[in-house]
Amino acid sequence: MAEKADVLVVANRTAGSPELLAALKERAAQGPVKFHLLVPSTPHGVAWAADMHSGGSEAEEHVRLAVERLRSEGLEVDDGKVGDPDPVAAVEDAVNFREFDEIIVSTLPKHLSKWLKLDLPHRVERVTGKPVTHVSATETKVEA
Repeated sequence: MAEKADVLVVANRTAGSPELLAALKERAAQGPVKFHLLVPSTPHGVAWAADMHSGGSEAEEHVRLAVERLRSEGLEVDDGKVGDPDPVAAVEDAVNFREFDEIIVSTLPKHLSKWLKLDLPHRVERVTGKPVTHVSATETKVEA
């Protein structure tokens, strides 16, 4: 039996999106895989100016709801974690503690995404040396 690939999934506001779900199902169809969800606690809107760490509670909800949804869709999700507000630092922290075979970065569409303005998918590829797949997705609202 083939060994399962460990895939780091980096998402925040798109963690529960149908586009990301479809991409993960497509990846799972390629062979045995175990997903690990990382949600940087990146705040958005005016909150960022007041407190860089203000995105933590929202990120916790994104993690909880996204992991539940992905598992309910039959995907193997090993864990979900909230990371540093800086998405590059969050990924670096994750890869320093665990070995991943590849990374999937999910962002909002180009006209809305701060992560794409930072060139996050390419920066993650450069700092990790791992293959990175980019998924452009819609925002999912967190219901408390």
